[in-house]
Amino acid sequence: MTPGQIARELGVDADFEADREIRRRVGFLAGTLTSTGAEALVLGISGGVDSTAAGRLCQLAVEDARRVGHDAVFVAMRLPYGSQHDEHDAQAALAFIRPDRTLTVDIRPASDASLQTLLAGGLPVRDPDAQDFLLGNIKARQRMIAQYALAAALRGLVVGTDHAAEAVTGFFTKHGDGAADVAPLTGLTKRRVRAIAEALGAPHALVHKIPTADLESLRPGRSDEEALGFTYDDIDDFLEGRPVRPDTAEAIAQRFRDTAHKRRLPAAPAASG
Repeated sequence: MTPGQIARELGVDADFEADREIRRRVGFLAGTLTSTGAEALVLGISGGVDSTAAGRLCQLAVEDARRVGHDAVFVAMRLPYGSQHDEHDAQAALAFIRPDRTLTVDIRPASDASLQTLLAGGLPVRDPDAQDFLLGNIKARQRMIAQYALAAALRGLVVGTDHAAEAVTGFFTKHGDGAADVAPLTGLTKRRVRAIAEALGAPHALVHKIPTADLESLRPGRSDEEALGFTYDDIDDFLEGRPVRPDTAEAIAQRFRDTAHKRRLPAAPAASG
């Protein structure tokens, strides 16, 4: 597939205007609440630009829904693994978002117990780096377990923060941060997410914060770009039809091909007859 075909598959529009997209995506969230009868939106807030932008969109959406008579709340969840080194960013994000409610759940006890139980049961992984990688995925999935538990209690929907720059590279955990009921940032490149956050009035430090999944305990704070091997500017240029070095474009396209399973429903046999 060409970069243009990949961009179209991921819903990246040729034209972008931040204020228009804010209105459209807030309207989408508010409309989803009213059409489904859901009474809450639930989202984990990390202090990065993606959850900061999505969180503010959620708060605006529930306020719009309430204005037309639909009772709904937005609950922002803090889901640290023990103590978070950049907790001040998460608190700055919450201060900006101004959610109706905030709930904090430490995922460390459940995440560590899950890995230790697996190892005790015979999981054949003894290399420390491999164990750390597994624990990172467990952390992401444990965060989603917590969000779905809260959403179920509130008759709500879980909000995801994945966007086109993550989708094209498969840079999310399957059934972790890749799992959600609604994904308001779909089709946006990273620079467009930043533009939306900036237009919403998010703090400059959060808008331009170096992105990190921060799932690996042995490499805390490792940036997304280091893990990927290319920059978000490269990815955004690829998706927006701008010039990209041929070797970088091929590396992004290869990631897209290699991670196709993350963007599909489970494989199943075709119907007989």
